[in-house]
Amino acid sequence: MTKTVEKIYIASFIGVLGLGFITSMSGVLDYKQPKTYSVLDGNLAKSFESHYDKELPIKSIGTNVWAALDYVLFNEGRQGVKIGADGWLYSDEEFKPEANGQQNLTDNLVMVEAVRNQLDKQDIKLVMAIIPAKARLYPEYIGDNHASPIHADLYQQFHRAVRKAGIAAPDLLAPLESAKQQGQMFLRTDTHWTPMGADIAAKRLSAAVQHNFVLPGEPQQYITSATKTEPYHGDLTRFIPLDPLFKTLMPRPDDLQKRSTEAAAKAEGADALFAETDIPVALVGTSYSANPNWNFEGALREHLQHDVGNYAEDGRGPILPMLKYLQSDDFKNTPPQVVIWEFPERYLPMANDLSEFDSKWIANLKNLNNKQNLALTGNR
Repeated sequence: MTKTVEKIYIASFIGVLGLGFITSMSGVLDYKQPKTYSVLDGNLAKSFESHYDKELPIKSIGTNVWAALDYVLFNEGRQGVKIGADGWLYSDEEFKPEANGQQNLTDNLVMVEAVRNQLDKQDIKLVMAIIPAKARLYPEYIGDNHASPIHADLYQQFHRAVRKAGIAAPDLLAPLESAKQQGQMFLRTDTHWTPMGADIAAKRLSAAVQHNFVLPGEPQQYITSATKTEPYHGDLTRFIPLDPLFKTLMPRPDDLQKRSTEAAAKAEGADALFAETDIPVALVGTSYSANPNWNFEGALREHLQHDVGNYAEDGRGPILPMLKYLQSDDFKNTPPQVVIWEFPERYLPMANDLSEFDSKWIANLKNLNNKQNLALTGNR
């Protein structure tokens, strides 16, 4: 069966479901309020909900129906995802324009330099791990989707800005592109990179750290091994709610080969006397670093041959975890020699809610830039 014929069959089936939906609505529209229930208490709402469940069992698949219409007829998902070709999904954050995007970009670049200056005060080196957008690394699968102008050269612009400011930021795009022949660098159905992609990035970052800085202590061997491969439904599939009725229409799941990294001494059963007491490298960032599925933290340990403290967080972008880390007891009491700041390019034009932090502290942090010409803000 061709895809066109398949779509016609599916659209017809959805139409039948739609008629059933309209018919079932008659029972709901006939609903009459029980005289004993007041609009001032919760009994009325509970009564309607019970009646709705009884008269409209099809509501449980209503979401599937509308999602299937969008997906089959218009190749669209819910807000949050862009449907590409061959089962590839992309975050719409890599394409859509941001309100006040240019101002946000400038503000965030100023914050990057403020963080660098804060670290400089304590002789701590900053290394930026700027992660290229999935759409930039895999443009061949984006289909008919087009990014807004602010995303066009965002990765290159970010690099120019930090380079002009003297911040170390090794290029991750080129080695990831070169490694695409070896395997997937990003997951098809997820926002994030694969463990292989994370390893390629960690190797490049580690080489830059070792070339520019001398980490204290003796190098320690870490061993990474594959643990298991399992089907993985990426985070972007949540924006295509076809399950359970149209589950077969969903993009096939990724094959996620998980990895695990541990110290060689631990693997061999030696005692812990050889472990580092002071951790020389801190990793701060997003779910690219925080989620153990990608083993980015482990890959950094392996290639750096030193322990890494992980202060990344899920769902908060790159800037909020960094500000939180700068105020943490770990940073104050046991500061590292190097901070690796993992920062996906797509977050650069996004606004940040800094209300959880003391406004005076934020102002003082930014004030570190006032006595110099900002290298970062002149790259718009």
